[in-house]
Amino acid sequence: MENHIRLAEQQDADAIASVFTRSRSLLGFLPKLHTAEEDRHFIETVVLAENSVRVAIENHRICGFIAVKNGWIDHLYIDPDHLGKGMGSRLLINTMADATHLKLWTFQQNQHARRFYEYHGFTPDLMTDGGENEEKQPDVLYVWSRTTS
Repeated sequence: MENHIRLAEQQDADAIASVFTRSRSLLGFLPKLHTAEEDRHFIETVVLAENSVRVAIENHRICGFIAVKNGWIDHLYIDPDHLGKGMGSRLLINTMADATHLKLWTFQQNQHARRFYEYHGFTPDLMTDGGENEEKQPDVLYVWSRTTS
């Protein structure tokens, strides 16, 4: 079984969009605001164009991705069929190795994500009512800094 992380390429847009759409569909509290084709367009024209994106590969298939820009994790999604296999941790640890600090928003209701980030050393810094996000769902800002000794 081949497992590795690599930088995303433009031709990965379809596979990344599939992971994005399938993963978000598991978050039952989120309203469905976009079609799969709109998600794909967003991945191609915004996520891949504006972020450093790494993909997790298993058996020659993209099964997760992380998108980072200027110390912000904009997206970290794992395909539902690969949850619990350590893909998210590998992507996050790989990203943290190249960073001195990171920030991200996640939804307050997404307890799985919150536990995941807290396990990896992120701390909640701010909670909002979600009025500023597209989904209008309460969210929480997490921060992480590399400690120096």
